[in-house]
Amino acid sequence: MAAVNEKVKALLDECEKAAKRILEHAEDRGSFLIISHRDADGLSAAGILGTALLRVDASFRIRIERWMDEKVADEIASEKDFFIIMSDMGGGSLDIIKEKIKGKTLAILDHHQTASVHDESIVHVNPSLVGIDSALDISGAGTAYLTAKAISERNVDLAHLAVVGALGDLQDKYEGRKLGGVNSLIVEDAVKAGYLEVETDILLFGRETRPIHKALAYTSTPFIPGLSGEEDKCLAFLTQHGITLKKDEKWRALRDLSFEEKQKIFSSLSEYLASMGYKSEVAMSLLGAVYVLTREEAWTPLRDAREYALLLNATGRTGKAGLGVAICMGDRGKCLEEASAALEEYRQIITFCLKWLNANPDRIEEMENIYVVHGGQTIDEKVISAISTILSTNMPKIEKPLIAYSLVPEENLAKFSARTVEALTSRGFNLGEIMRIAAEKFSGNGGGHNIAAGAHVPIDRKDSFIKYVDELVKINLQRLKKDGS
Repeated sequence: MAAVNEKVKALLDECEKAAKRILEHAEDRGSFLIISHRDADGLSAAGILGTALLRVDASFRIRIERWMDEKVADEIASEKDFFIIMSDMGGGSLDIIKEKIKGKTLAILDHHQTASVHDESIVHVNPSLVGIDSALDISGAGTAYLTAKAISERNVDLAHLAVVGALGDLQDKYEGRKLGGVNSLIVEDAVKAGYLEVETDILLFGRETRPIHKALAYTSTPFIPGLSGEEDKCLAFLTQHGITLKKDEKWRALRDLSFEEKQKIFSSLSEYLASMGYKSEVAMSLLGAVYVLTREEAWTPLRDAREYALLLNATGRTGKAGLGVAICMGDRGKCLEEASAALEEYRQIITFCLKWLNANPDRIEEMENIYVVHGGQTIDEKVISAISTILSTNMPKIEKPLIAYSLVPEENLAKFSARTVEALTSRGFNLGEIMRIAAEKFSGNGGGHNIAAGAHVPIDRKDSFIKYVDELVKINLQRLKKDGS
């Protein structure tokens, strides 16, 4: 525990240094450019930083990106007189940043794997640099929050947004689907500030907002074949198992059910999944910690932190990231209405893709050392990361890394999203490093975490990239076996 505390203290010290530089620039009336990733974690981070800067009367702009590459770096380099803050990105692109963005005042607040390169011109706050598991214990929004808290204790009321970011990055891997590590300290801040309560419940999508059968149909993590995306079948399933769906002619939501009714639903779903050959862990993933945002209105998608995260992901993935940032910064009304529409669009895209894969099992190829999901142009690149996550947690017997790709012809790119299992990462397997090395070999960019990573390469190098990833996985697995890990 002492070692962990020392690591956390080292991270907080780095946050203090970044906060000091940011405050000095703000006091000099300097302007800021926040550049953040388009997923839930990145949008939460941008919202945290935007609010913190607003509170010190700083001038700023927010720019949301898919990834950091040379084109984006060149565009950033052309900006004049900004203090650049990169959140939830930048740590894995230090070579590009140092080459392209010379002479700029720059802070990186990230949590992705990075090379430990000291550069006085760059303030780089990253938990991986102080030995903290940045894939599990803190997200990009968490790093942004700790920096915002160092700017002012007033910003403790933003802790719940870091919880949303961590859940969006699927860091709820501790027992009981809880957040742990540094995230647990952030959860504690959010609870003390009166913005968060933690309960245990069935993790159906829309527990606050939707009729029970729709909540079951909308649940995609785990994806339940025959039920996910099928409202009529979910209605029949619940009725068959004795669940009363209406009371006084009004649809009931999960929050309205008794403990016994929830227990009955969980048992029925467990039996259903077992009958289809799924591991018990898949059923258990339906039960866990629920993070309730107490200041949000009941019956809205912002009340449940996981649903909030999915809403943010939807805005970012459907090209409406500005809505997500605005919501994080307190906007509601029409903004929330439009974001909810984006969420429905996003959910429908995911459901379509999963049904397509279910109907075309040959699109999932098992190679010697990896699974490959050939999404082609059918699976939209906006949802390829969501698809790889869902498949990696739902395939009954997956024991190898999984990589899924979408083709983006207009950019001549194949976009990859990769996932592996904790049984490998706990032995030292590093998927992010494999994706980085393979992408660089084939004129692309890649990286991420040991358990989840991504890459993009030119379309005509896609097949060579896949074969090389398979080869690198084999080499790394052999090394682990030789080392006795």
